[in-house]
Amino acid sequence: MRNHRLAFIDTETTGFDPDTHELIEMGIVLVDQDWSGALPVFTVIEEIEYKMKPNHIETADPISLKINKYDKEEWENALTLKQGMQLLSLKAKDSIMVAHNICFDAGFIDRAFKASGVKNEMHYLRIDTITMAFAKLHNRDKDDIDKYSLRTLCEYFEIENKNAHTALSDAKALFELFKKLIYLK
Repeated sequence: MRNHRLAFIDTETTGFDPDTHELIEMGIVLVDQDWSGALPVFTVIEEIEYKMKPNHIETADPISLKINKYDKEEWENALTLKQGMQLLSLKAKDSIMVAHNICFDAGFIDRAFKASGVKNEMHYLRIDTITMAFAKLHNRDKDDIDKYSLRTLCEYFEIENKNAHTALSDAKALFELFKKLIYLK
């Protein structure tokens, strides 16, 4: 795992069900890792954000669209699903995907790769920061942490996330959370 680039990925979708709803925005922070010293060093290689046009906006959950700040005009020049998945496959090739609630993001990404016919070139290993947070924080004082949402953990670790529920902002916060958890004793 130490020899692979990390791809911190956040997705924004039109709802919660990958079989019904669509992937409409992705934020990716690509990071090289160096474990040769006493503490690992993480270097950001690239930050990527792009929107993808939904094909079935009529099936979208209105609350999800409001949370994700969906605006038809903003998505007018968005990529197609195939273009978006080709970009992800190329940029994150051989990278280990890191996400907060990996089942959610990976479910939509796996479905999008299949629907678009694009091969997923990412490494098969995946890292979930909710699991990491629970493993590191479960023995702490109950008043310290009782939820493991990205928002709650950002507040706990004093990580700024000004544009929550936009893909790149959440991916950047995810990367900062990962580092806090890795370095936590």
